[in-house]
Amino acid sequence: MKDGHFAKTAVIGAGAWGTALALTAARNGGPVVLWTYKESEAAVIRETRLSLCPVEGAERLPDCVTVTSDWADVAGSDLVIVVVPSVAMRSVAQSLSQANLAPDAVVVSCTKGIERDSNLLMSQILSEYLSCPVGALSGPNHAEDVVLDLPTLTLVGFEDIELAAAVQRRLSTLYFRVYTTTDVVGMQLGGAIKNVFALASGIIAGLGLGDNARAALATRGLAEMTRLGVAYGGRMETFMGLSGMGDLVVTCYSEHSRNLSAGRLLASGVPGSECQGRIGQVVEGIPNTFSTWQLARKLNVRTPLTDAMYEILYEDKPVLDALQELMNRDLREESMTD
Repeated sequence: MKDGHFAKTAVIGAGAWGTALALTAARNGGPVVLWTYKESEAAVIRETRLSLCPVEGAERLPDCVTVTSDWADVAGSDLVIVVVPSVAMRSVAQSLSQANLAPDAVVVSCTKGIERDSNLLMSQILSEYLSCPVGALSGPNHAEDVVLDLPTLTLVGFEDIELAAAVQRRLSTLYFRVYTTTDVVGMQLGGAIKNVFALASGIIAGLGLGDNARAALATRGLAEMTRLGVAYGGRMETFMGLSGMGDLVVTCYSEHSRNLSAGRLLASGVPGSECQGRIGQVVEGIPNTFSTWQLARKLNVRTPLTDAMYEILYEDKPVLDALQELMNRDLREESMTD
């Protein structure tokens, strides 16, 4: 990065969101590399100039985007945007550490997850392998809308607000508005934990339990997210913003949400172990439920919704039994913090 501007941008991960971010970066000019670990995938994207999950009417990737599976093409990048499944983050971080990035490189994690057992956030995993600054990007950002130039807002965070502002300038377009924060912990927790409640929202929708139930789920999910996030070190106001409430709303109600779709499958009796295979794409809410449940135990935070989803996914509790137990808990005063 020279004088607050990036010379070469690399997007690691060519799923729907990675492709959308590569397109967004390309709209502001400069060379962009879109990397995927499978050469067969890279070949298809090079030929079609579209995501492997195409959206009708989407703009094609311009010529300034190089699609590759070769880490050598990532060398020299001074802005690296990582968009891979959470379970792959550690191996990708190790590869990035050997990728000969620019000496002043900046890395942004766009993966929404908490690592199982370690309870580490994605930026923390990257920082274990990289000596450069690592931040995060998160918000109510379905790729299907971004590639159609529909208005989208997102949040980018670094401990150094000037770095956040530099990434903000690089990615902001007429249709993609970027805000900044220094609460890198809180914004990542919001993006990860909301996946758990999106699964629950899908269950409610699949069972036909009505709008009141889904609104209650989102509201109490926000309270649960906030309790756990503040206990981990995030700021309460972050959970009221784009990467908290904003992301929770879109993933609990949008038909683009894979977590919502997986929840519908759970409501129909499909085991959690089969949901991802049926959907054909990564469903982060499934591993995130386990990680969030672990984190709540570690921090001694009350998380009844997360506990119910954990029991459904990992203890095979029938969804109606879990719902009945939630509704029959002791009555209490409404609170966001206890």
